[in-house]
Amino acid sequence: METSPFKVFAGSKGGAIAQQICEHLNCKLGNIKIDNFSDGEFAVSFEESVRGLSVYLVQSTCPCSDNLMELLLMIDAAKRASAYKVIAVIPYFGWARQDRKDKPRVSIGAKLVANMLQTAGADRVITVDLHADQIQGFFDIPVDHLYGSNTLADYVESLHLDNLIIASPDVGGTKRAAKFCKKLHMITNHEVPMVICYKHRPDFNQVSEMRVLGDVKDKNVVIVDDMADTAGTLCKAAQVMKEQGARSVRAVVSHGIMSGNACANIKNSQLEELVFTNTIPFDTTRCEKVSVVSIAVPIAETILAIQEHRSVSELNIH
Repeated sequence: METSPFKVFAGSKGGAIAQQICEHLNCKLGNIKIDNFSDGEFAVSFEESVRGLSVYLVQSTCPCSDNLMELLLMIDAAKRASAYKVIAVIPYFGWARQDRKDKPRVSIGAKLVANMLQTAGADRVITVDLHADQIQGFFDIPVDHLYGSNTLADYVESLHLDNLIIASPDVGGTKRAAKFCKKLHMITNHEVPMVICYKHRPDFNQVSEMRVLGDVKDKNVVIVDDMADTAGTLCKAAQVMKEQGARSVRAVVSHGIMSGNACANIKNSQLEELVFTNTIPFDTTRCEKVSVVSIAVPIAETILAIQEHRSVSELNIH
């Protein structure tokens, strides 16, 4: 079977990473037009033919509402323009934290978004580090779930830190941190220990109490998480670990949401640095402690594997 031709297009929150993806694929970024009206409504149109093509639409849904709607319109426009397949490339999947009913009378936002993407006409989804793995089960179409830890582990290894220890900022992230340790072991051939933080949240974006389960004295600590929103948890964890004798504390996360006072929180914290991937656009001049590494190559390699009908899992060892 011949490989289907494809084109890559970017939404408003996908331009920079989409350009890097195209550079790796040795193709041009497709031409798409987004018209904005004074009342806040907008319209999407493809400025070149997509008939019979596999169309990859790159768009992170953060901030959530407008960018999700833009992606839905892009999917719908591609289907109506007779695209062969429409693949939504969503580096950051918004509403992923609403993956279950954790109290009565609340919505499951991640499931609703999955339904909307499929209703709009998406044939496949490529995304990075979902907040919860079970969100893949909300879809009735293929979901390629990539992991930012593969790229971030390479960065941590490049620092050549002695007495390195990995930390999970909460009990829920223990599995993620353990897999990060495993990845580092594969790269360095050295066992990397792990500690866990226990935190209590009285409300959203608030941490009232935190304890460290494990010894961090004289250790170079790397906190591993899936996202930095207001960064309150990361800053609190860094403070507690420094108080318990940690030599240095830095954090690596897949998604740098950096909302509210996040930049100020990071600047005034005990963190040496915060590193995240470019799933969400971020201007590093806003905070000198922040570094961004690109995850464009793994996404591009996934696109190639899909086009050539090869296994994606072989590219995505976690």
